[in-house]
Amino acid sequence: MAKLTPLHDRILVRRIEEGETVRGGIIIPDTAKEKPQEGEVIAVGKGKKNEEGKVFPLDVQEGDRILFGKYAGTEIKIDGEELLIMREEEVLGVLSGAAKSVKKAS
Repeated sequence: MAKLTPLHDRILVRRIEEGETVRGGIIIPDTAKEKPQEGEVIAVGKGKKNEEGKVFPLDVQEGDRILFGKYAGTEIKIDGEELLIMREEEVLGVLSGAAKSVKKAS
């Protein structure tokens, strides 16, 4: 996979899909579902600079599970995978104690 390093106060996020929703025995198709507003931080920039050039590191880190607004970020596609790139200020919160995504052993 190509590696993308966000600049400044931007972060790269992979949406976390929830399980398929079933209500009253009706399976809701993907086209009718809203996009999840929860994701995992894949990469972070170095931080925001002030007027003197001092860099302030970001509060989120790679691997954090976050919540973000419905229309936050810009959707991009890298090696066929849909990701979001957004500013740290668009993050609503970090979920602590949330299960990290499980990577398959090679």
